[in-house]
Amino acid sequence: MSYILSPAGVRGASLGIRVDRATAALPQTATGSIFTVSGGRIVLTSLVGEVTTALGATATTVTVVSTPTTGAATPLASATAVTSSAVGSWLTLPATLGSALVVTPVAGAVALPSASLGLLVPVGSIQITTSASDTGSVKWSMTYVPFDDAATVAAA
Repeated sequence: MSYILSPAGVRGASLGIRVDRATAALPQTATGSIFTVSGGRIVLTSLVGEVTTALGATATTVTVVSTPTTGAATPLASATAVTSSAVGSWLTLPATLGSALVVTPVAGAVALPSASLGLLVPVGSIQITTSASDTGSVKWSMTYVPFDDAATVAAA
């Protein structure tokens, strides 16, 4: 007997549910929410930003943070230079919690490092903070598995 699996089914079995956020300009020397976690905790299995409009020459860093509704914010990726990133460049989480954001210039592939089985993230928001006002836009996608039955994620 054969089974036909859809691409979404295969991805879901290995990475979980995917949530996409439409391309948007970077926050201008500010913090902006990119995803909202509600209903319970999740296991974050991947987070990928794709540059859709080239980032400018202004020296700019991006930090990715999990900000819970109760408790202290925790860096998922520390401040990393994204200055002049070209269209098609990727921004991904590091293999170690809180290490530098991985910035991959336009390439044929990028690794999706994970910390063990993923990162446990509480109810709250996943945010990015920029160190400067810069041009450019990034489309963010994430995958997750609900840790608590009622947990969901929505693009912010």
